[in-house]
Amino acid sequence: MQYIPSTPQRYVSNICNVLQNIVNAPGRQARLIMLIVCIALLLDNMLYMVIVPIIPDYLTSIGEWTTIIKNISNRYSTHIQNEDMAVGFLFASKAIVQLLINPFSGALIDRIGYDIPMCIGLSVIFVSTMVFAFGKSYGLLFFARSLQGVGSAFADTSGLAMIADRYQDESSRSRHLGIALAFISFGSLVAPPFGGFLYQFFGKRVPFITLALIALFDGILLLIIMYSTRVQSDNNSTIKKPKGTPIWRLLMDPYITICAGALAMANVGLAFLEPTISIWMRQEMNATEWQMGLIWLPGFLPHITGVFLTVKLYEYYPNYQWLLAAIGLVLQGVMCLLIPFCTNFGLLMIPISGICFGNALVDTALLPTLAYIVDVRHTSVYGSVYAIADISYSVAYAMGPIVAGSIVHTTNFFTLNILIFLSSILYAPALYILRHFYAYKPMENNETQSLRHQSSHHSNLEY
Repeated sequence: MQYIPSTPQRYVSNICNVLQNIVNAPGRQARLIMLIVCIALLLDNMLYMVIVPIIPDYLTSIGEWTTIIKNISNRYSTHIQNEDMAVGFLFASKAIVQLLINPFSGALIDRIGYDIPMCIGLSVIFVSTMVFAFGKSYGLLFFARSLQGVGSAFADTSGLAMIADRYQDESSRSRHLGIALAFISFGSLVAPPFGGFLYQFFGKRVPFITLALIALFDGILLLIIMYSTRVQSDNNSTIKKPKGTPIWRLLMDPYITICAGALAMANVGLAFLEPTISIWMRQEMNATEWQMGLIWLPGFLPHITGVFLTVKLYEYYPNYQWLLAAIGLVLQGVMCLLIPFCTNFGLLMIPISGICFGNALVDTALLPTLAYIVDVRHTSVYGSVYAIADISYSVAYAMGPIVAGSIVHTTNFFTLNILIFLSSILYAPALYILRHFYAYKPMENNETQSLRHQSSHHSNLEY
């Protein structure tokens, strides 16, 4: 007797078929994948920065730092203990955990593909965001911040690797990675005013619940894509994935090491200034709370300009990405040196914008270069190499809140900026080693060529 599905089953089946047809429309799947990755990167960087105006004030308001002291006259006073150090460790915990998880996430991505690690990352980010929303103690918030590092290690790495794999043409890859960087920049710069506004008028939970809903939406969108690609994978189960190069071997590649170091140096300026510049602004120019919250927002347009300029110059001068990255490092160092000489909020916007512009030049030039190095010298699987890129960012942001605060405490803010200037200037010449590398063209091994030929007619997240 033939089995006839019930009405709800037929209804669900029809919905799945409609979604599959929508996703599999020509060119639509690639755009949806790009949207998913950009939302994930935007979300992660908003969650990274949204706590800046919220958590220190919230922990103070619930008395997390205060102890009651009784003096000899039986009067009570409050005393704040180790607030700066505790907040610094809270901020840095995400990058430290991300640094530890990245080697494993990169290896897993190379082994099983990009979609499942992305789903894992979004799920963990959703949970960590909800813990932020409802956590009421330093311990819970520290746990949420650390948990976010786990989610970021999977979501960020798989997202960048997914773009590099989807867009094999170097010009197209550079353009789409540039778009992803624009979302990263927007998330980082808009999050503090976004979080500060919602926190002030609606309380601590609202900004985090909003971000959690974005994570949920992105996860559902990813599941729709995963369902479609799983059907394609079942129909083409004989296709094998190439075996990626182990991360330890990639780290031994001098070209990858140079790029990774440059990415770390490019983010040292931002990572070291973000936790220290607000205190300096309050002391030196009597800056208001809104000025300290908005100081990084003007850097968004220069960052977008730097991304656009690098992508356009790549079309005409593809062999000079190393030079753009070197210029970006030098520019960032010079701008950091100028910051202590700024006497008001308007002047300070100029070097901040220059730092963001230089950072965009470095990131947009070197992220596609990492994929290109893998194409030329290794197997064209990108999970581990973008795990290395993520490690570079994590090193800068793990050190920033702790090391920068210590330098300012033991010396002063001016010394911190001199050190950033010297490190950027001294590292820039190392990029000269890359000058001839762009002349090489990818020569895939027979296995990779065969696998690409087999999968050329199938749009698949896992390739």
